[in-house]
Amino acid sequence: MTDAPAENLYRILPLEGGLTIYSATEHMQLLTQALASDVEVELDLGAVDELDCAGLQLLILAKQEAARMNCDLRLTNHSPAVIEAFELSGLGTFFGDPILIKPASE
Repeated sequence: MTDAPAENLYRILPLEGGLTIYSATEHMQLLTQALASDVEVELDLGAVDELDCAGLQLLILAKQEAARMNCDLRLTNHSPAVIEAFELSGLGTFFGDPILIKPASE
């Protein structure tokens, strides 16, 4: 058994702004630094306001890399832009994370 501090076993990584071809390199570095063996990582997508094909590819790569590393990666708090991209691409089930649909503001 390891004596690793508990704060290193669970990480929340909030992503914000556009997850697009223009920011893919920056986000890829962030994600690769966050992923580690036997760690739980939660990607909070609530502030993502744009998601294109490059962003989708990055999320796919992160999910596959996490699985390879035995890292539990979850996508949470899906923004409307993320939900729309998942619906258009049909990738919602690929990630396997529950998507909570929020009621429209009145």
